[in-house]
Amino acid sequence: MKKYFITGMIILLPLAVTVGLVAFIVRLLTNPFVGWVTNFLELHRIQPGKFFFLSQEQVILFSAQALILVSLFFFTLFLGMITRWFFIKSMIEVFDSLLLKIPLVNKIYKTTQEIIRTLFSSEKNSFKEVVLAPFPNKQTYTLGLVSRNAPKYCCKATNKELITVFVMTAPNPTTGYLVMFERDELISVDMKIEDAVKYIISCGILVPEPTSSKGNS
Repeated sequence: MKKYFITGMIILLPLAVTVGLVAFIVRLLTNPFVGWVTNFLELHRIQPGKFFFLSQEQVILFSAQALILVSLFFFTLFLGMITRWFFIKSMIEVFDSLLLKIPLVNKIYKTTQEIIRTLFSSEKNSFKEVVLAPFPNKQTYTLGLVSRNAPKYCCKATNKELITVFVMTAPNPTTGYLVMFERDELISVDMKIEDAVKYIISCGILVPEPTSSKGNS
């Protein structure tokens, strides 16, 4: 009988300690809010009846604790997301500041960063459209991104209305040529800026689909 009793204790004690510890943690987390939630349930007449061997007061208490635990879970999750977001943002800012302090590297990094931001920016300072430009000679064409009209003094010097086009190199789109063309030398292409960049980076492997019937004609 002694052996049976010891075996039963070995099985029950860990379970009892676990249940007791969980109950203690639940009470610790919910006790400061139980009164508020209970009053809220009573105020809105949300009062469940008896449940098996539990009285109405016990059911209300357990319901309030369950609501508090669920609310605490989502609040903790939200707090963790916000904290992590700010932490990662701070890490990126520190990383950027370190790179910008390294000679030579800071020039490359800053230039690349500005070009990439400009490429995918929806603001008015981004590229306007994708065109086929006669480059490097009149017999061949390359994809170019129209930035804006050429500076007035360039137009005045040539006595022509010129348009500035950035011709990227593959597979590195952060380098290229800034070329000025007359408008009638350029052929508009029904392609998004992002698709043109992907096409150039992939060396022509990723071929974008036409965005409208214009591209199928």
